[in-house]
Amino acid sequence: MSTLTASMDLSPSSRSVTVARHLVLDLLRSWRAPHDPEDAALLVTELVANVVDHVGGDEPFTLEVAFSEEWLRIGVVDGSAVRPVVRELDTGNPRGRGMRLVAAIADRWGAEDHRGGKRVWFELRPPTV
Repeated sequence: MSTLTASMDLSPSSRSVTVARHLVLDLLRSWRAPHDPEDAALLVTELVANVVDHVGGDEPFTLEVAFSEEWLRIGVVDGSAVRPVVRELDTGNPRGRGMRLVAAIADRWGAEDHRGGKRVWFELRPPTV
């Protein structure tokens, strides 16, 4: 099987969180990906929310989705070079858990420099049969 890919530029607004989530769910459905759609939707929600909350501005960011038989890789590319941090759990703060979720659920994740900004990505393996 070849790799299927999709990318979309989105504005750094709260509406883009919902758009990205639905886009990923629609792609997984249309590609008949065996990966857990709820995990993928939750994690893309966290990555996009980080852009909206921490990068902001007027510059669009890019959502990237790639699917092969062995991996689902989803990334978010933005213009900020500041990388995300997995914070210590603070039960008194209702925010700051997003990257902990990504680290706990994704099979792999990371951040890399990309054209003066960064790409934050995660990968999910398909479930074993």
